[in-house]
Amino acid sequence: MRRLIVEADGGSRGNPGPAGYGAVVLDAATGEALAERAEYIGVATNNVAEYKGLIAGLKAAHELTAGAADVSILVRMDSKLVVEQMSGRWKIKHPDMKPLAAEAGRVLPAGQVRYEWIPREQNKHADRLANEAMDAGKRGEQWRPSDSSAALDAAAARNAAALPPAPAGPPGDAAAGAAKARAALSVTRSAVGGSGGDFEAAAGGAAYAVRHGGTAAESATPAPAQGWGGGPDMGAPATFVLLRHGETALTPEKRFSGSGGNDPELSAAGLRQADAVAAALAARGTIQEIVTSPLKRCRQTAETVGARLGLDVRIEEGLRETDFGAWEGLTFGEVRERYADDLDAWLASPKAEPTGGGESFTTVARRVSATRDQLTAAHAGRTVLLVTHVTPIKTLVRLALGAPPESLFRMELSAASLSAVAYYADGNASVRLFNDTSHLRG
Repeated sequence: MRRLIVEADGGSRGNPGPAGYGAVVLDAATGEALAERAEYIGVATNNVAEYKGLIAGLKAAHELTAGAADVSILVRMDSKLVVEQMSGRWKIKHPDMKPLAAEAGRVLPAGQVRYEWIPREQNKHADRLANEAMDAGKRGEQWRPSDSSAALDAAAARNAAALPPAPAGPPGDAAAGAAKARAALSVTRSAVGGSGGDFEAAAGGAAYAVRHGGTAAESATPAPAQGWGGGPDMGAPATFVLLRHGETALTPEKRFSGSGGNDPELSAAGLRQADAVAAALAARGTIQEIVTSPLKRCRQTAETVGARLGLDVRIEEGLRETDFGAWEGLTFGEVRERYADDLDAWLASPKAEPTGGGESFTTVARRVSATRDQLTAAHAGRTVLLVTHVTPIKTLVRLALGAPPESLFRMELSAASLSAVAYYADGNASVRLFNDTSHLRG
């Protein structure tokens, strides 16, 4: 069998903006670069450039294998969107993507091609080619192979070809980690003959990190068994990436802004933040679905991300922010001046309501935990973006950690920040990320 690897990438400086693609065809046995393709394509989006890179790479592979009956092509890309759509796991909804995906599908018989997502750092050759093409376009030229300085790691290419197909599930959401842990557990159980102390010592390491989270909810039912003896569920979890909406006019002034106020929209700064987080999530390539609070600031943020990822947005009422009653629109200091006794009671007890019949933290926790249970049941093994607010995100993190209610006042959660929690079928949870704002510092 003739086995080749196609690595492809595309980029846009502006999205849409000046764009280009790069692709390299490698011999799977030796890692040798058999063909390179790159082109400046004018103004386009990242996704269009990525698809054009894929098409160029497949065509180059087709030229190399023309007439061969027994061919296997492994396509490796850091675009989760392209990999999932071409694998048939995600629908192709954007009108610009449909003809490109159809063209890619016609280059080679479907049975000869399989797709694999890889992190960006493993796709350096194609990435360098795409950037060389964009640099050439900036100079008013087209890319030429003789000018290329793209580096090839032949050993890495050979190793990639030798690996079995990646585990099912979106990269980055613990599916791969869980699969590795299951394999480690199987091997170690055979070696030590059980799950006692020796087994735990041998298996510890990475498998422990994948499995050992806190309880997922506060309830009257017994907490899930901890440790290896409890029959852990090592299946792919439901992973919720928690995105706080971008700034509104009230955010920098630190005013109470819940679900009982005037439903402000994103400010100019908030719109920029939404664009930045959309770009970051597109680069990570793990989001499969988007669910949002019904409030306008969250819907705007979610729709910006959805447009970038080619995903629809679903509204979930349970993700709305706390109703802060008479405190809506006021600063903490103004509430202190006007409603000091009510504020003291609210700070002292999760059961206390804001002045005027707002929601207590206990009420919000009950609503959020019910929403969490519905979503985890519906999205097992998937990675879902939840676009919501400060209190729901802090509540999900608090419950996952088994932390007391007062911990809500000890968490900092910035506008347009990302957090993540993975939920397993046995009721355990693992907090993966909290208040990440690196995407806003570019």
